[in-house]
Amino acid sequence: MQIEQDLSNKRPTTGYYTIVGGNLVTWRSREQVVAKSSAEAEYRAMAQGICEVLWIKTLLKELSFEPKEPMKIYCDNKVTINIAHNPIQHD
Repeated sequence: MQIEQDLSNKRPTTGYYTIVGGNLVTWRSREQVVAKSSAEAEYRAMAQGICEVLWIKTLLKELSFEPKEPMKIYCDNKVTINIAHNPIQHD
């Protein structure tokens, strides 16, 4: 996920993209949701990206294509990564 500053309206945007087999399959960019912190907004965006990856994984399975390697998620926000690795968040 990448946060970029849109200079025309000064509101941060969050986006993600998915690549399968070296090809761009899906992408999304939008203004961040209203949240108590930028980490929360990033975490929500990462969760949306994960939902997209799970959907693609299910679609590939229905097409009888099993990926040989696990799908990877990259995030450039350290606080969001720490939240995702916190075992309390996985109850």
